[in-house]
Amino acid sequence: MTKENLYLCMGSACHQLGVYEVLPRLQSLIKDYDLEDTVELKGSFCLETCSYGIVMKFQEEHFVDINPQNIEEKFLGEILPTIQKTLEENPAPS
Repeated sequence: MTKENLYLCMGSACHQLGVYEVLPRLQSLIKDYDLEDTVELKGSFCLETCSYGIVMKFQEEHFVDINPQNIEEKFLGEILPTIQKTLEENPAPS
């Protein structure tokens, strides 16, 4: 099965904003929601939206203003629904 890539910006601005605190929480959320077989978390160099806080990207969708205090809220409210919608629209072959 091909996994969809979920990119987490690891550039210098995001580093200064706490991306290394976000990373373990994000890894736990992916595990908690059983996404390990469908989503591949990857680090990315600058996603070019530094002025909007820590940034993530799933397909063409950017998620901005992420920080260590709101990663769970952002994941549940924005990122997870986008991932689930994509997986529903493009189910894995049986």
